[in-house]
Amino acid sequence: MTAANTPLGVVAVSATPTAAPEPLDPAHSGPGDLVAGPVPLREPAAAELARVAARAAGDLLAPPAPVRLGDVVPAPERVVPDPTADFLLPADAAIRVSADPAALAVGEQLAALLRPATGYPLPVTDAPRPEPAGGIALALGDDDLGPEGYRLDVTAAGVRVGAATAAGLFHGVQTLRQLLPAAVESATQVAERWVLPGGSITDRPRFGYRGAMLDVARHFFPVEDVLRVVDHLARYKLNHLHLHLTDDQGWRIAVDSWPRLATVGGVGEVGGGPGGYYTRADYRRIVAYAAERHITVVPEIDLPGHTNSALVAYPELAPHGIAPARYTGTEVGFSYVDPASERTYDFVSDVLAEVAALTPGPWLHIGGDEAFKVKGEAYTGFVERVQRIVAGLGKTVVGWHQIAPAGHADGRVLQWWGTNGDDPATAEAVRRGARLVLSPGNHAYLDMKYAPDTPIGHDWAGLIDVRRAYDWDPGAHLAGVPAEAVLGVEAPLWTESVTSRAEIEFMLFPRLPACAELGWSPRTGHDWAGFRERLAAQGARWAAAGIHYHRSVEVPWPATPLHP
Repeated sequence: MTAANTPLGVVAVSATPTAAPEPLDPAHSGPGDLVAGPVPLREPAAAELARVAARAAGDLLAPPAPVRLGDVVPAPERVVPDPTADFLLPADAAIRVSADPAALAVGEQLAALLRPATGYPLPVTDAPRPEPAGGIALALGDDDLGPEGYRLDVTAAGVRVGAATAAGLFHGVQTLRQLLPAAVESATQVAERWVLPGGSITDRPRFGYRGAMLDVARHFFPVEDVLRVVDHLARYKLNHLHLHLTDDQGWRIAVDSWPRLATVGGVGEVGGGPGGYYTRADYRRIVAYAAERHITVVPEIDLPGHTNSALVAYPELAPHGIAPARYTGTEVGFSYVDPASERTYDFVSDVLAEVAALTPGPWLHIGGDEAFKVKGEAYTGFVERVQRIVAGLGKTVVGWHQIAPAGHADGRVLQWWGTNGDDPATAEAVRRGARLVLSPGNHAYLDMKYAPDTPIGHDWAGLIDVRRAYDWDPGAHLAGVPAEAVLGVEAPLWTESVTSRAEIEFMLFPRLPACAELGWSPRTGHDWAGFRERLAAQGARWAAAGIHYHRSVEVPWPATPLHP
């Protein structure tokens, strides 16, 4: 189974720093450099002089930063290196942030990222106008680069990230993280010179919707695994997590008004495992954790097909009221709720209302795919009625592109997963006002095998190596669909064959960063040769972080990886 901005016309630039002595910071000059005048001279303390002298000596003898300013995934909009301005993060550095709770939260997140590997205390303090002062400054509100853009400046005096919003600051922090040596991802302290390359980055996303999907219905994954996926999305500036919560094999979210959906329908998974479900508290935890990382959860209740688990729990929803057997296989298209029964719409209304109340984001995904036994007017009538239910809850409906023939609802979004770029029905839905999230099965489906010998995954949409995941343009992929109708991209991971956290990561990496770059970076900077080199450098970071990944032969990985 299954309104973007136009590209910014600036090419990302990358340059290798050359070895050059870093000029001494005037703020750290010796006593002979103090300004004479009416202010009495103060002899610096011995400890301060020793620290300044040690830093100056180390800077003068230091090699260039091990990371180049342009070695970032996804590629920034504009990079201006300054090899003379590398910054060595000192042990006594502080993180200074704007006096705003949202900025303070990002500062604490940055400190939490850096403390384990560096061993530095990195206190977080606020100020009306934060400046680096030998550390890191996060300034909110003075760099207007849109709702997610940021500017990052590295000088010999420190690092400054400026953004109009907390989301922009957060994305800037993810870039800052990649500019430090790969060992910064270690969970334990590492002896390392924490040098950032000098220069400036100006950055903002091409598309507003950049996401990934995790199927927790075919195989159930505990909350901690979902939170780890959230972290992976945040690392590469993705901002939506689509959770496929229901399918034939299991119902994965508690619904108070229909309790057997979880307690009965949540039992089982592909292959006959125990399954499971998220309590309301579990789901709230996932939503809150994602929101703290500026990621919106998009819940999917798949209708009217893919509903065998619901019919096991409530046979009254089934045609003729007959309960089916539990299903642990992988076929599709055989199950459906009765579109002619009012009890079906009571069920849909109750479930969507409870899920909507738990979900602060604007989207409710209603599935709509592969309902092979609900055809013609029965299908379109069902979809149109469910669309009205979603609108009545104050949400925007999202559905797989099979809902295209149904009547238009204001703001509705089609998620396109086809493999042929010529789809007249979807193009017609766009002409009637629909917008698209693109997830082409032969480019974006992360459950497809990398190669014939990949131990897990499928190949019905073809083999998807890293280059195939990278080499397509969301703004021009579908015939008859203008770029402005494309909200963005999403990479789905279906889990018929994926059973563990390690297998999730193996299928996500290294293809997830490819999707992230398509969603974030300007089309003018799209370059496979450059991407594969930048991607290769991520391998050492994943190894340091304990992330399992596929060592694709297309990518020049480090010769001696530190695999988990």
